[in-house]
Amino acid sequence: MIPLPMREITPGAVHVPGWLTLDEQRRLVEACRGWARGPVPIRHTVLPSGGVMSVQTVCLGWHWQPYKYTRVAHDVNGRQVADLPEWLADLGRRAVARAYGRELEYDPDTALINFYDGQAKMGMHQDKDERSDAPVVSLSVGDACLFRFGNTETRGRPYTDVRLDSGDLFVFGGPSRFAYHGVPKVYPGTGDPATGLASGRLNLTLRVTGLR
Repeated sequence: MIPLPMREITPGAVHVPGWLTLDEQRRLVEACRGWARGPVPIRHTVLPSGGVMSVQTVCLGWHWQPYKYTRVAHDVNGRQVADLPEWLADLGRRAVARAYGRELEYDPDTALINFYDGQAKMGMHQDKDERSDAPVVSLSVGDACLFRFGNTETRGRPYTDVRLDSGDLFVFGGPSRFAYHGVPKVYPGTGDPATGLASGRLNLTLRVTGLR
């Protein structure tokens, strides 16, 4: 299957279909299985309202909990999260260069890894807990999803719906860095078992926190 051409969804937001090779996807799946076991294991995040997110999350570098980053996962088991490996940071740098067509200084220090089963969703939200406006790199492995990418002012329209398949890259920065976005739907059974992921969707987002 020939990947679709890359396209700019809104200024600074770029979709690159089929960017990850099958070997890269397999490596990510294997690594995510290890990170999911700990030192801070994957979990359903509990929101301040008492609600529980349907996606499961594990973090690297910095631990994210609504709505802040910490080194220690006080809301899980009180341990420090695993380091962000340099090979994953390098993958992020390559992703930004591919999306924007030029080398940029990009030094991600955290990754949020979300696992979606067939029923999981993500409501419209902004990634705004970072003290940096560096781009967010999003990598997809496994089942396809409907990714809704909106504007910086409201959770509603205008927005663009994009199908993200296994291996796709999505980068958003510049004027789109703080755009609302979400995942209203996953398409079960659409992933390639050759990735090592029998079902569900993995989404890895690399970010620059701007924290010390």
